[in-house]
Parts: sequence; C-alpha cells; structure tokens
Amino acid sequence: MKKSIALVTGGAGFIGAHVVNELIKSDHKVLVLDDLSGGFKDNVNPLAFFVRGSVTDKKLISQIFSSHKISYVYHLAAYAAEGLSHFIKNFNYTNNLIGSVNLINDSVKHNVKCFIFTSSIAVYGANQLPMREDMIPLPEDSYGIAKYAVEQELRATYRMFGLPYVIFRPHNVYGEYQNIGDKYRNVVGIFMNQLMQKKELTVFGDGKQTRAFSYIADVAKYIANVVDYPRAYNQVFNIGADKEFTINQLTKQVMLAMGLESKIKYLPGRNEAKYAYADHAKAQKVFSINSYTPLEEGISRMATWAKKVGSRKTKKFKNIEIYKNLPKAWLYE
Repeated sequence: MKKSIALVTGGAGFIGAHVVNELIKSDHKVLVLDDLSGGFKDNVNPLAFFVRGSVTDKKLISQIFSSHKISYVYHLAAYAAEGLSHFIKNFNYTNNLIGSVNLINDSVKHNVKCFIFTSSIAVYGANQLPMREDMIPLPEDSYGIAKYAVEQELRATYRMFGLPYVIFRPHNVYGEYQNIGDKYRNVVGIFMNQLMQKKELTVFGDGKQTRAFSYIADVAKYIANVVDYPRAYNQVFNIGADKEFTINQLTKQVMLAMGLESKIKYLPGRNEAKYAYADHAKAQKVFSINSYTPLEEGISRMATWAKKVGSRKTKKFKNIEIYKNLPKAWLYE
C-alpha cells in the first residue's frame, strides 16, 4: 500500500533528485516542486508528480498543500553558494529563508507529520573543529546565516505548534546529477566541467584547504528514510564523510577518474574556512552508519556519469547585488 505523499522541494536538483529516488524505492508517493533554476527536469524520477515553481511563490505553495494531502515535507530547494551569498544577500534571504517560511507556514496549517530540512555545515563558521551538533553556530556568510535562521524557526515552530522536524547538515556532497555548469559551487563538478572543456582547473588560494567530500549515495538514503526513525525527530544531524582531502589532492583524483589532464591555475584566496570537517558520531549511532564510499570510487562513478552527459555551458549569475570584493574569476568569466 502506498504511503502518504512526500513533497520534495528542489527535487530536480542534485541532492533532491536522489532523495526522490530513495523515497520512491520506499514506496512513497512523491510530489516534486522545483523552479529548474539549478536543476533539470530530466533528473526527476518519472514516477514522481512534477510541479514547476518556486518556494517563494506563496500562492502556489498554498495551492499545493490544499490540493494534496502532504504528510512529509523534504525541503532541499536552496541556492547553496556560500561564497557568492555575500554578494547576493537579497536573493539569498528571499530564496533560502523566506521560501522556507512559506513552506513552514503551510506545513503547520495542514498538520504535516514531519518537516525534513537540509541545512549545511556553513552554520558553524570557522575554527569550530570538529564541527559538532552541540556547538553554538557562528555562521560567517549569508548562506549559513539563512540556513541557521531556518533551523531556529523550525525549533520555534515546534515549540509553538508542534510541527515535528529533522535537520540535516550535509557537507561537500558530490555525485551524479550535480550541476557541473555552475561555476560558483560544487568544486568536483566544476573541475570535471573544466576538464571536458579543456580549460585550466581553477583553485582559489594555495589548494591546501581541506574538506571531507561526501558521495551522494551515502547521504540521500538517510535523508529520505529519516521519517522511519522516530528517535531522529526534532534533532540535528551532521551527515557526510569523515576523511579529509586537500583541494590539490582532489584535482589529481578528478583528473585520474576523467582520464584527462590540465594545468592548475591558482587564484587569490576567498574568504572561506581553511579547514572544515564534522563529527558524525550522532548520525552514526542513530542510523547505524558504519561505512562511506571511498573518494576514489565515488569520483569514478560521477566521472562516468559526467562523461555521458557531457560538459555544460557555464552561466554567469545575473543578479549580483554587491560588486565590491567580488572575486575577479566570477566577474569576468
């Protein structure tokens, strides 16, 4: 028997499309809402019902909740570009905060059973290592601030109205369906796209900054299936891989997987954390996570997919609000 309807915002995007697939595997009915600003219709599972639109459209959100008995909301729609968010503040808060509030309002009105929100380790800020869920977040960019504000809103909404929630803080996720044509985020996809276009690989800073890159299959299934873990309700979880790699190491791994080589062009460093890695003990305990896909294997799988879909044209973000201190690579390319 089919389970209740799950609404997945951003379900044509990278993580969202994988979450949709996992939900359908678990026999959920799925309704996808996506404005296709960063995702692709081809990513959407044909067994899901697709609605094109934005979470910022209050009227549309109300119509969806009024027309469908939504039991679970998986909110993955966001413009997740931490560095760029400094320069697109209005856009960032409208899409990542106000859009979230629209969903929360209707979730309360229609007695949603659980609201699942993908936040980010960007909420922690710098110099809090390893990042743990019991730390007080100190976000340093507008994207992280917006994500943390939604987290706080979900806590307040639960206290006031009893809307159950689960918050995930994924980090540096890569894999199939990633928008490799977006030059502002998702470094693995950026490198693969540059290689297929026979361009130099662009690295901000000295490339010695470290990140724990997380393969999508190790993340999406836990987000999708969390509604079956009552112990997870009203909790926050870091989710992702444990092992760190430098950006320089990543360039070598991507070139090896793609079977292509290129020179590396080092650009002036951005205002970003040098080191970022999270503690996953809480998620490992609740979801019984005991292994992760090795970087070499995950990159190889993504490379196979990337070569099949081919390179994608890089688009310049059209609505920059502040140009002061904007990296030149983003201004001219």
